[in-house]
Amino acid sequence: MARNHLLISHYEGIVDDEEFLLLYDINTSPNLDLPYDLYERFDFDGLDDDECLSEFRFRKHDLPLLAEVLQIPDKITLYQRSVCSGLEALCLVLRRLAYPCRYADLISTFARPVPVLCMICNYMIDFIYETHNHRLLQWNNQVLNANALETYATAITAKGSPLNNCFGFIDGTVRPICRPGENQQIVYNGHKRIHALKFQSVALPNGIIGNLFGPVEGKRHDSGMLRDSRLLDDLQRHAFSPAARPLCLYGDPAYPLRLHLQAPFRNVRLTPQMEAFNSSMSSLRTSVEWLFGDICTYFKFIDFKKDLKIGLSTVGKMYTVCALLRNALTCLYGNTTSKFFDLEPPALQDYFE
Repeated sequence: MARNHLLISHYEGIVDDEEFLLLYDINTSPNLDLPYDLYERFDFDGLDDDECLSEFRFRKHDLPLLAEVLQIPDKITLYQRSVCSGLEALCLVLRRLAYPCRYADLISTFARPVPVLCMICNYMIDFIYETHNHRLLQWNNQVLNANALETYATAITAKGSPLNNCFGFIDGTVRPICRPGENQQIVYNGHKRIHALKFQSVALPNGIIGNLFGPVEGKRHDSGMLRDSRLLDDLQRHAFSPAARPLCLYGDPAYPLRLHLQAPFRNVRLTPQMEAFNSSMSSLRTSVEWLFGDICTYFKFIDFKKDLKIGLSTVGKMYTVCALLRNALTCLYGNTTSKFFDLEPPALQDYFE
């Protein structure tokens, strides 16, 4: 932009030749001059179904529906006046998150300069997070109401759970990030020996991530995350069947024993019955690990730690958005967890209602 102004100023005689050459050289853009204008503009109608599934993780006919339930506006205007359609912006952020890539790699598909691609992607991350984060970060009555909790407990019991009032599973996950330049010890996880952020997740037997808390520093313990999330308070208020029977989550030995939170037996000597209980619940609890894996499998960008630089990128926000999009995928196509427990996830429109 500065060079264009210089060209106009030189043409109108405001600056002489010597000044023009000096200023033109000083105002060299740090961005590569990539020929984005040589490519055709993004054409959604020209894409086929398999291409959409590979590039954007959703089938072609489902993408307009996803844009609708996410409440993405039909037209998006950025702060520097670039304009794009909501569907193009959604496809861009899905393509960016689907696999580690540079913005320069997206020029051939979207025919826009790198700074504009970056602004569109950041706008979409912010928009989806600010509009829908409450579906994960707060108690979501849409999927955690009394009737739904009773259905979850019945499905888990049918798979052999010795707890007949368990409606879901809780666990923490450690997400590696690029080593920060400052305060490295705060995000260093001594158990995994990596720099990381941590999240706490509640997995439901229909394959939906029912609740998410984070990010917190990588050094934090799971019990500390539980306290800070105030999830126990929510459980005490809401975790009851329609008949007022207390329902619970099940977690690993790091979690305390409460009426609404159960964990394995931790006695020095376990009886055969205790061992059988631990073994049975452990085999069911792996469902939460499947969901953690699904997020990174479908949105691999958040699994490439060299691009996850706190202070430069909204790493925690991106993980939350990916969890929301993973829930959207589950609503449309199901997943391993929902098939294992033989329980259908909610419809996409119902989840985002």
